[in-house]
Amino acid sequence: MLNVIALRYFVETVRLGSFTAAAQSLQVGQSTVSKMVRNLEDQLGETLIVRSGKPLLLSDVGQVLFEKGSQLLWDLARLEQEVHAVQALSKGQLKVGIPPMINLLFTAALKEFRERYPTIQVQIIEQPGPAIERLVALGELDMGFSIAPIATDLRLAHNAVVNYLVYAVGVPELLPRNKAPISLQQLSKKPLLFLNDDFGLTRLLRQHLLLEQLEPKVYAQSSQADWLVSMAQAGLGIAVLPQPLCQRLPEDLVVRVIEQSQLLHWEVVMLWNGRYLSQAAKAWLECCLPVFQENHWQELEQQLQSILS
Repeated sequence: MLNVIALRYFVETVRLGSFTAAAQSLQVGQSTVSKMVRNLEDQLGETLIVRSGKPLLLSDVGQVLFEKGSQLLWDLARLEQEVHAVQALSKGQLKVGIPPMINLLFTAALKEFRERYPTIQVQIIEQPGPAIERLVALGELDMGFSIAPIATDLRLAHNAVVNYLVYAVGVPELLPRNKAPISLQQLSKKPLLFLNDDFGLTRLLRQHLLLEQLEPKVYAQSSQADWLVSMAQAGLGIAVLPQPLCQRLPEDLVVRVIEQSQLLHWEVVMLWNGRYLSQAAKAWLECCLPVFQENHWQELEQQLQSILS
């Protein structure tokens, strides 16, 4: 493999037409330049510069090396500039996976990121949590968010960042008005409306139902939370939804928190492949910190200190 430093000394010597001028340009002694060029010739087993007078004469190999070597050094300089640019967050690309159910939580973070790093291209992949987990594990996403519990068969690093309560939503005929929490055991006896099985919330619910050995009566499933609310309003069943989707429900619907041993929580988890987190991903994470609840702030900040450093 060619010595890049020796190649640079050779190209500079030919470009300026003398060892003396090259030494001045490179800010080294003339003997150093001569030695590096000689070492390059020894490595190639070819004479590059014919030292028989002025101007310098190049051998056929020397001419090829000068032309191609000049381009190579220019390409290397550009590569170094681009690497430094990415490190300095002046350009680059960031691919983040966010489940559709929580995408609105990150609008402010996206705005902040765009203002800080306008030259970084951000690509948001909207998929259910389990699909995002697979894409992150495969390295197709820089990082992503999902809903706990995450898949145990994937090599993923993760941190819980925020959690919300889970609610049962239905008409009074199916879900009597009461401020007290309702249990999964009570719900399992009623027609239920779930999100599709590829959603993290449904995975969470089925896990708890299995632990309690309960057989739920799932009347319908959909990937659209709005449709579940519409079906609940029509009296077709009780929709199970996380707190962020229960802020603006029709007034005729009853909303009760679900409790199973303790209150059931819909926990948002940040995940990455555990091997590498890009500078752009770290910058995105910093912009996302205000999204997370205050009661998670100190704990989360400690957990992520090693990631952001």
